[in-house]
Amino acid sequence: MKFDELQESLDIKELIKTTFEADLPLAGGWGYTKEKVTIIESLPEAMTLMQLEHMITSIRAHLEMNITQEQESRYGAINANEKTREEIRDADGIYDKVTYEITGIKEDIYNAFSKEYKEGYGKAEFDLNDHFNRRKKATLTREVTHYFQIID
Repeated sequence: MKFDELQESLDIKELIKTTFEADLPLAGGWGYTKEKVTIIESLPEAMTLMQLEHMITSIRAHLEMNITQEQESRYGAINANEKTREEIRDADGIYDKVTYEITGIKEDIYNAFSKEYKEGYGKAEFDLNDHFNRRKKATLTREVTHYFQIID
């Protein structure tokens, strides 16, 4: 499934603050390309650069796959896992080009799996292997690239 890119006209710092109650030192765009880079203005205390980049990518994935979707098209159990990382240095600065594997399950299906697990776990007739095999089959996996520029 293809998800629409988020609008670049929105102030990402303000959108993240109002939607997720997180005040992050960001500017720029959503990082779909080097030209639409997410600018990290400084590193928050007690957070590594990789943690912040992962957090921003997770936020973008939740916006793309859940918050901006119609109810019947929303995904839950959204996770981002870093696959590759490349540092790009040019006349414009230093960039991280990070590729993530994003996984998720349609929200209604995920909710049904959660209910089934809670009701069945520990009971002799509950087939845990079958449950997790079906969850795996229902999981959407996509690969995305996120560009970051670090100003700090």
